[in-house]
Amino acid sequence: MGIKLVLLVIFFAIMVGVGIYSRKHVTSVDGFVLGGRTVGPWLTAFAYGTSYFSAVVFVGYAGQFGWKYGIASTWIGIGNAVLGSLLAWVVLGRRTKVMTQHLSSRTMPDFFGERYDSKALKVISSIIVFVFLIPYTASVYNGLSRLFEMAFHIPYAWCVIVMAVFTALYVILGGYMATAINDFIQGIIMLVGIVAVIAAVLSGQGGFMNAIAEMAKIPSDTAVTQGQPGAFTSFFGPDPLNLLGVVLLTSLGTWGLPQMIGKFYAIKDEKSINTGTVISTLFAVVVSGGCYFLGGFGRLFDSPVIYDETGAVVYDSIIPHMLSALPDILIGIVVVLVLSASMSTLSSLVLTSSSTLTLDLIKDNVVKNMSEKKQIITMQVLIVFFIVVSVVIALDPPTFIAQLMGISWGALAGAFLAPFLYGLYWKGVTRAGVWAGFISGVGITVSNMVIGYIESPINAGAVAMIAGLIVVPVVSLITPRLKKETVNQIFTCYEEKVTITKKHSLQE
Repeated sequence: MGIKLVLLVIFFAIMVGVGIYSRKHVTSVDGFVLGGRTVGPWLTAFAYGTSYFSAVVFVGYAGQFGWKYGIASTWIGIGNAVLGSLLAWVVLGRRTKVMTQHLSSRTMPDFFGERYDSKALKVISSIIVFVFLIPYTASVYNGLSRLFEMAFHIPYAWCVIVMAVFTALYVILGGYMATAINDFIQGIIMLVGIVAVIAAVLSGQGGFMNAIAEMAKIPSDTAVTQGQPGAFTSFFGPDPLNLLGVVLLTSLGTWGLPQMIGKFYAIKDEKSINTGTVISTLFAVVVSGGCYFLGGFGRLFDSPVIYDETGAVVYDSIIPHMLSALPDILIGIVVVLVLSASMSTLSSLVLTSSSTLTLDLIKDNVVKNMSEKKQIITMQVLIVFFIVVSVVIALDPPTFIAQLMGISWGALAGAFLAPFLYGLYWKGVTRAGVWAGFISGVGITVSNMVIGYIESPINAGAVAMIAGLIVVPVVSLITPRLKKETVNQIFTCYEEKVTITKKHSLQE
């Protein structure tokens, strides 16, 4: 217990220390929200990765999908690395930085307002962010409860409150820069922690080859393979179609999440884009690939403790049960690992929520002529508000909120992915096309929550994203275009001449 407590005290002290160190950046709105748009490659890449992977992935998703798909769940981690990190940086990184700086937009709703010359789009998109990020924020705490009960035997409520207080402290003190520096530190902990945990768990099962051999003996319990032996060690697992849905939502979904895209707004220069792409991809391979790979061995730890009174598997208990037999020092590392994953995601979510509500909804709509100082103070107050609300929900989550947590990614990515992606590349996107994207994304996910015509909310989210990618261009082709001169002026940002070295571009 002493080792675990010492690790926690050191961890929290560093987080607050970084917040105090970063206070010098909180002198302007750009400094508080985007770190002055001068954040280097390592900080940006780790900020992107740590915002991507929280306790929801490590405890919830890794346990659930590892149990369902076996070793094939590793494909989710590979998809996260290739589609959710590598391609996201290549396709969105540079253009997002260039156009958002040209438009002076600080948030995703602000981008929609400026790019499509519509205050209504800005306001509605900020409401969508507010509605769907709050339950997602609350879900971040979920992965902590069983781990803390296992490691410390303390009430879950205390864990949630302590984590919330320290996150609020460093985000309020240092804004985006404190979040980015802490994300870097937390990312290092996650990398080291996940490698150590995988090695320890597999060692306890007689090594990798023995663990695979034991997994191959387990018959599949799904109707898809009708009990075919070895399904949980096969290339695509027992249910490839649903596995693909998970890969799509958890990978392509990041392209439309405001807290993820915001990292590209803040990046410094071309070198940061190139270096950040590599670092972010490798980070995702190790952390996400490692989480799902570990979860793939969950069935080797089949035990009465992972079932509820009805006999149903409690997925959130699988990973904690796998780790319960580890040495104290490793359990301490795991607790700090999951805290790191959760606090980095939580800080990113509350900063995104508070900045969006302040800059896109309150400023100019509710309060006229807001000074920079008032905007920063409002965001700091809203950070406290968002954290308090998420704590209240996390301590006593009602059923509909629990459902909403699962679809928040689908709703946000379904609504925003297509309008944002097409807006960076295509001059022909119309306001009606963007409205259609918003309606289809939110409509599909929310209606499915109520009616349930798509069995899995994960698949519903994937359908919402694909629908948006089809609906936005189709509606844009048959509705009135924006003023040609306005759109041309926006796209001039890509034509601006810059001087670079020969190692980046050879002359003819």
